[in-house]
Amino acid sequence: MFLRRIARPLMAKVKETTGIVGLDVVPNAREVLISLYSKTLKEIQAVPEDEGYRKAVESFTRHRLKVCQEEEDWETIEKRLGCGQVEELIEEAQDELTLIGKMIGSYISIYLCFILFLYGFCLVRV
Repeated sequence: MFLRRIARPLMAKVKETTGIVGLDVVPNAREVLISLYSKTLKEIQAVPEDEGYRKAVESFTRHRLKVCQEEEDWETIEKRLGCGQVEELIEEAQDELTLIGKMIGSYISIYLCFILFLYGFCLVRV
C-alpha cells in the first residue's frame, strides 16, 4: 500500500500531445477540472432551481466532479467519462462557466423588465 502510493505518481504516463491543433496538454488537468467543476456548481446556484438548464448542468457536473475526485490518472478519467480528452473537458467547463454568467445576466434582465413593467403599469393607473 505504501509502495503503491509512492510508485504510482512515478509510473503515471505523461501526456505529450493532445493531437488537436491549438489544444495544449494540461499537466495538472485533474486539479483544474476539480476546480472548474466546483466553481460551476457554486455559480449555477444563481439560476432558478426549477430551470431545466440548472438541473442538467448540476447533474452532469456532479458526475464529472465525482469521477475526477475518485480517479488520479488522466487516462482513467477520460475513459470513465467518455467525453473526450481532459483538455477538451477543461475547455467545455470554461465555456459552461461563461454560459452560466450569460444565463444569470438574462434572468436579471427579465426580472428588471418585469419590475419596470409593473412600475410603468402602476404609473398609468395612478
